[in-house]
Order: sequence, then structure tokens, then C-alpha cells
Amino acid sequence: MIGRPTLNQRRRDTTRLEIARTAAALFAERGAEATTAEEIALASGISVRTFYRYFSVKEDAVAPLLAAGGRRWVLLFAESSADLPVREALERSAVESLTPTDTPAVEAMHWTRDLLRDPRLDSVWQRVHADSEERLRAVLTARCPRGTDELEIRLAAAAATTAIRVALEEWAFSDAPATGPGSPQELGARCMRELIAGLRLWSSVS
Repeated sequence: MIGRPTLNQRRRDTTRLEIARTAAALFAERGAEATTAEEIALASGISVRTFYRYFSVKEDAVAPLLAAGGRRWVLLFAESSADLPVREALERSAVESLTPTDTPAVEAMHWTRDLLRDPRLDSVWQRVHADSEERLRAVLTARCPRGTDELEIRLAAAAATTAIRVALEEWAFSDAPATGPGSPQELGARCMRELIAGLRLWSSVS
């Protein structure tokens, strides 16, 4: 299971996410190339020095926002009932994490669309999903019976994470809304079913 972060870590994560939202808004308006770290810091109400304590380059500033959905998905899966089949638990938690529940969540989803369309941020996006895959792999390992083939667990984590990535990318380059037909949650469920259906792991883990 995923351990609960300390109070200081939660505060740090909150600050990082606030900076990420500010950076995302600026990137959406101007593009990552035309936005400076100084502008992000000024709009966030922090010094440039503080900005660089959190992020090494300006593009990394949006990583917490891009990673938020994946972190929530893995956490929801980790907290799902042990009686629920892994395949079903993964799909349910993915759909829930991709479903915006309030106005800020819808806004964040639309920022994600703008960010995914910016080629300057592709390396950040790929790194975010590599990290998400490793977190999911750890949770799957804890959930599977002792002796489960590690290769099967790795393939399962890679396939499930790829399903989410492809769903979000397909949505980002479309004109579909944040909810309803063609939305991330609909595409996420479809991609999850398509990509994990053939893995042997699902037939041996409840």
C-alpha cells in the first residue's frame, strides 16, 4: 500500500501543485516556449530562487498537474477492495480518476489538453507516465500473491499505464468534452479493456 505523506511533504506538494496550475495557465495562454520561469514565479507570488528550489527548468513546473490524475488513480486502486478482481479495480479507479467532479477539476482537465498539445512538454509528459508506471507496479506487486511472475506484473503495470496515456492523448487532440462521449473516462475504460484483456495475470489474481 502507499504510505501517507508527512505534513511537510503535503505542504510542499500543495505548493508545487499551485505553481503547476499557474504555469499551466500561462503555458495555455502563451505556450511553454514564450513563457519564462520569472513570469511563472511572479504570477505564483514567489521569488525566482524559490521557483528553482522546486523545479530545475520551467517545463517541469507543470509536472505535478500532469501527474495528479495518475497519482489519484494509483491511490484509488491501492485502496480498492481486495475482493474486487484486479482488472475491474483498475478500470473503476481509472474511470473515477479521469472523471472531473467540480469546476477546478474540469479546468485542470482542459489545461491538460493544452499541455499535451505543446511539443515542448512531451518529455515531461513521458516522464510523468514512467513514474506512474513504477508506482502502479509497486501496488500491483503488493496486491498479487507471493510468487507471482514479476514479468507479468511489469507487463500489467505498463499496459494499464499506457491505456491511460493513450486515452488522454486521443482526447487532447480531439474536440471532445471533458465528460460524456469521447471524454477521457470513456476512452480510458475502452483502452484499459483493450490493452489488459490478454494478460495472463488477470486470470490468476482476484
